[in-house]
Amino acid sequence: MEKVDTAHNSGSAQAPRRFFSSSLPGRTRASDVEVDGCTVAYWTYEPVKADDKTRTILVIHGFRGDHHGLLRVADLLPEMRIIMPDLPGFGSSEPFLQDEHTVERYGNFISGFMAALGLGPSTVLVGHSFGSIVASHFAAAHPGAVHPLILINPIAAPALEGPKGVMTKLAVFYYQASAWLPRRVGLALLRNRAIVRIMSITMAKTRDKQLRRFIHGQHDAYFSAFADRKSLLEAFKASVSGTVGDVAGQLHLPVLLIAGEKDEIATLPNQHKLMQRLPNGKLVVIPGVGHLIHYETPARAAAAIRTFLEEHPA
Repeated sequence: MEKVDTAHNSGSAQAPRRFFSSSLPGRTRASDVEVDGCTVAYWTYEPVKADDKTRTILVIHGFRGDHHGLLRVADLLPEMRIIMPDLPGFGSSEPFLQDEHTVERYGNFISGFMAALGLGPSTVLVGHSFGSIVASHFAAAHPGAVHPLILINPIAAPALEGPKGVMTKLAVFYYQASAWLPRRVGLALLRNRAIVRIMSITMAKTRDKQLRRFIHGQHDAYFSAFADRKSLLEAFKASVSGTVGDVAGQLHLPVLLIAGEKDEIATLPNQHKLMQRLPNGKLVVIPGVGHLIHYETPARAAAAIRTFLEEHPA
């Protein structure tokens, strides 16, 4: 297995103190669990003080991310118990041993992970970006397994279609070429700091210079935390081949969409179209932010989640 070395911890050496609370380290517990033969790393953030409103929230991160991505949102929900695994093939988790890294396979992983941890049907499921595809397809295939469903920057329309289709096709070529090239050259291309920085600059909308540095530092530190080129290519193909819209009509549980006004990946018009297809949906639009709600406006995301859970108790 082509293991990419990267640092992993519950916080981040790249993160100034202003971006996390002093209570977060005390809430944090790192663990490993075996699911279907592979070792999965996950982090549990216990509530500062549990009460009758405390819910257990399972978070599924996006493509090329790991549990660090939604850490600011978790930090701002101190009354909740939040569980965030690194998806197989990313972060500190091993890839699937034999199976392809598809949306369906990641959904099966959620089933196995929930069973291993004893998570019941009152579990709240949250997915960001690619994680929104995985989470929504899982919820559609397993009615009653979770309640409710929350999707941050949800992928509402096919990535290979529309005005961004050309860029997506170029990205497909980038990942395919990186997988086909000799190992050293392919990894160098995938980990190229200039390419990672361009991706980061493109997605960041904030004008706060310190926040932009924090975001770029996070991407520099964790964007290359993948197990090998094969699983990365498979996961990328999965990320551009499915959408939440594919299963929207099958999602009969309450669904919250948290969208960014300036999101160029999951555009706002497509969020409104997705909302119309949901049997029981709610759309919250955060102004001035794009695809990095979890980094740039975590307080607004946490507030939307808290309100939605109050509206839909266990």
